Amino acid sequence: MKRIFKKFGSSALIATLLLVGCETIELDLTDNPNELSLDQSSADLLLNSIQVDFATFVELMGQNGGDLVRIGYLNGRNYQNIANLNPVQLNLEWNIAYQGDNGETLPSGLEVNGILADIRALAPVAEANELFRHTAIAQFIEAYTIVTLVDFFGDIPYTEAIQATAETPILNPNVDSGASIYEAALGLLSSAIANFERDVITEPQNDFYYGGTWSNWVKACNTLRMKIYLQSRLVDGSAVASFNAIVAENNFIDETAEDLQFQWGTNSILPDARHPRYADNYTPSGGADYLPNWLMNLMDTSDDPRIRYYFYRQVNAVPGAEIPPNEETLACGLEPIPAHYADGNFTFCVLPNGYWGRDHGQNAGIPPDGFTRAVYGVYPSGGIFDDSSFEGLSVGDGGGGAGVTPIMLASWVDFMQAEVAMVENDTDGARQFILDGLDKSVTKVQSFISLDASANGAFAPSDMDISDHSSDISDLFDAADMDGKWDVLAEQFLIAMFGNGIDGYNFYRRTGFPTTFQPNLEPEPGSYIRSLNYPADFVNNNSSVDPKPNQTIQVFWDNNPASPTFPIAN
Repeated sequence: MKRIFKKFGSSALIATLLLVGCETIELDLTDNPNELSLDQSSADLLLNSIQVDFATFVELMGQNGGDLVRIGYLNGRNYQNIANLNPVQLNLEWNIAYQGDNGETLPSGLEVNGILADIRALAPVAEANELFRHTAIAQFIEAYTIVTLVDFFGDIPYTEAIQATAETPILNPNVDSGASIYEAALGLLSSAIANFERDVITEPQNDFYYGGTWSNWVKACNTLRMKIYLQSRLVDGSAVASFNAIVAENNFIDETAEDLQFQWGTNSILPDARHPRYADNYTPSGGADYLPNWLMNLMDTSDDPRIRYYFYRQVNAVPGAEIPPNEETLACGLEPIPAHYADGNFTFCVLPNGYWGRDHGQNAGIPPDGFTRAVYGVYPSGGIFDDSSFEGLSVGDGGGGAGVTPIMLASWVDFMQAEVAMVENDTDGARQFILDGLDKSVTKVQSFISLDASANGAFAPSDMDISDHSSDISDLFDAADMDGKWDVLAEQFLIAMFGNGIDGYNFYRRTGFPTTFQPNLEPEPGSYIRSLNYPADFVNNNSSVDPKPNQTIQVFWDNNPASPTFPIAN
């Protein structure tokens, strides 16, 4: 569920986030960075704004992608009319990426300036003052942003974008092809690497991601290059070789300490610096978001050691499972199982052990279940570690929202390499990469228990629990045929991506796996969403573009069969 965005002052969140770190920095953050003179201070303020906008853009797009691949809950039985993905709802993501319209703010209350607009404003300041690392961070963020826009929307404005006030104004920018934007992103990353490695006189005042460890930024650039090549492999015969060449150079994110992520804070008084998913759900009225039954069931039935970190159960039983159905709080528990669910042996409506969520596509009304449904746990949103206390949540519980938005993790890179190994028919290599990614993911997630001072650590998984689970995954992979091996890879990759489904949505359209997804509750939900509709503001205010005819338009790198025959699970 997207948050309701309330508007107030533009830069107080950044000041709050600075207090989360170990250093004390005095900044005047009360001015709009786009209205400052072109000097060093305006460059730092612009870069602050770019970094915070970027974190929220990734968070929102990650929710969109996650909902489409069952690591989030999708509300809607017709794929052409999903509530959170309709053109009006998508205005926010679009405006964060391009340019704010003075009517929207981030979850914190920070006013949306727009990533690309701020980057265009930063460029002449950075060039005039030789602020190479300001430029490099902006180039990386621009590359990630435009690639993500292509992955979700297809062809988008780029070369003519953000030029309404140029000497020769462009009010109705044309779209560029997705392929050309990918090439532009690769060019930006090459320039960013060069700029990170240059000698500079003045560093950025704030690096919210790596704290000034510039070598990690270079690794992030190379990792994003790997991601671009992997996503292009269906339409570019040299992409896998390019991917492998970067691997051979061994200068990418391969250790958890190098993970690219945004750290949120605990301040809840305006500005709200907490993780957006925490702020949405740890409220006086209880949880606001539903969690996906497919993911909770998969993790529960496989004894996944991350489950107590991902989900917090407020009750120990779900009506219709261990206890009698309850029409008021979970009416579907009294309904017959849909035929297509029964035929596929999918869980319906209820799960055991208190994992109270919703099925894919469920669009029923909201009953009084804010203090009974499962909610986000300590990872990644800084909530409560599930130590089987089975108590209703309170505002401020757990880690207080001091979670992270994961952007590119070392564990994910292992799964990316597993995909390449599978493409090259190296199943032994794929298995090892899967197990390596699993190990890194579990280890990272386990560390988050330290955020919850009230957690009973006796309920944390033991070393034996973790080893047994890893062995089970290895055995499952070995016993499966090739499609089954792809399913194992896909499921483990998706579980590790909890908190950001951008790459999961791409993986699913690229490979068609896993085939084990719980289907939509609607027997005929329409063709799967191969790309999102253009946002309403973009179409209504730009005479150069038309609305998409439907959700089946495929992005340039997706040359798989048209829906509804692909992906098979839909």
